[in-house]
Amino acid sequence: MPTRKAPAKSAKRKSPIVALYAVPIHACIRRGNMAEMRKMASQARKHISEVTAALAALEKKIGK
Repeated sequence: MPTRKAPAKSAKRKSPIVALYAVPIHACIRRGNMAEMRKMASQARKHISEVTAALAALEKKIGK
């Protein structure tokens, strides 16, 4: 049975992925942690920007 290879020590561990939809955002607001809310807002703005760019590229390809 093959053994799993351990991750490299230099590999950075990222925090868990947070789905940026209404439930986690509202839960964050309820917790009231201002630093967490600022971080989530920043992540949401970045995500919206990336999705907007991807949608524009998609619409260009389909001729809209």
